Amino acid sequence: MTHIIEIHQLQVKLQQKTILSDISFALEAGDILGLVGPSGCGKTTLLNTLAGFIEQEDGSISIGDSALITKQNLLPPEQRNIGMIFQDYALFPHLTVEKNVGFGIDKLDKASRSARINELLSLLELKDLGQRYPHQLSGGQQQRVAIARALAPQPQVLLLDEPFSNIDARLRNELMIEIRQLLKSLNMTAIFVTHNKDEVFTFADKIAVMYEGQLLQIGSPIYVSQHPNSWQVADFLQLGSWLPFKKTENLIETALGIIELDSTTQLSNHIQSTNESSDSRSDESTLAESKNKQVMLIKPKDVDVVFDNKPNVVVNHIGITEQGYHYIVNSIENSEELNINRLSFHHEQVFELGQKLSICIKSHHYLTFQRDAV
Repeated sequence: MTHIIEIHQLQVKLQQKTILSDISFALEAGDILGLVGPSGCGKTTLLNTLAGFIEQEDGSISIGDSALITKQNLLPPEQRNIGMIFQDYALFPHLTVEKNVGFGIDKLDKASRSARINELLSLLELKDLGQRYPHQLSGGQQQRVAIARALAPQPQVLLLDEPFSNIDARLRNELMIEIRQLLKSLNMTAIFVTHNKDEVFTFADKIAVMYEGQLLQIGSPIYVSQHPNSWQVADFLQLGSWLPFKKTENLIETALGIIELDSTTQLSNHIQSTNESSDSRSDESTLAESKNKQVMLIKPKDVDVVFDNKPNVVVNHIGITEQGYHYIVNSIENSEELNINRLSFHHEQVFELGQKLSICIKSHHYLTFQRDAV
């Protein structure tokens, strides 16, 4: 299949500071990619660079049949065949819905322009709102107008910056499904920025997790959730809690007890860090520091309460969810290396705030990581 958009080793600097570094990925026709990551990691900068609003320092961008975009060949935004939808939609308040939609296609003849506008208004269920102004529309209607305006020039790629953040929570899921179906019917390739991982699972085919200007992992939402390749990915997606441990031969020591490793135990190690040190410390000191940072990802379903054993945690938060009571616990024994600050699990039984419990980790496919010092 032909790539509709392909980014290779993209780098962006602003005021001599590297904002994006070595960004590479490609999307096929109809792919919808969700960009997630902590605030300030470069998500919106990436969108603006693809759109042509920010100049790249290095690397290349290929969009459909357009010329290869490099630092030496910076195509202006209007030549990139990209549609952009901003977080606040950026509709023209003095123009009607029809004129907003037709704003970017004024080079078409009158008949073609009118036909395109009517087609998009019908497609986005805005036919009866053509003569209204943006302030007379709901948030969901304004979003549809912004999408119609972005689609009017028939771009090959659609970029959306937090497109659902201004939508009422009650309508958000319904609107995401509706817009996804629209993009799929048009075979439209789209990239959207969000802080909400749940939006990615509803709206996107792929998820890309960014951290400090780098792309850590890209893949289907379900694969990335089940196989995070770094603690930053697992931590941002809130896949579970962190359990510090020490490993010696076939034993893993934790504040919740000893885990024995045998031939049937699956253990995946991701002992890597984005903040690798380049100094000349000894192998022993580096290894010791690495061990101090080793953590195991524990999902709520992996925790079990043992009623007859000596307590090892204390309840410091109680909530209610669809899965039952939600508890956050701390370890009782204060070991600097193995201390548990926040471990989360669900249980149908009611416990009390401050109550001491004994919990254990069920046998499962253990995921371990090296966590950066914080």
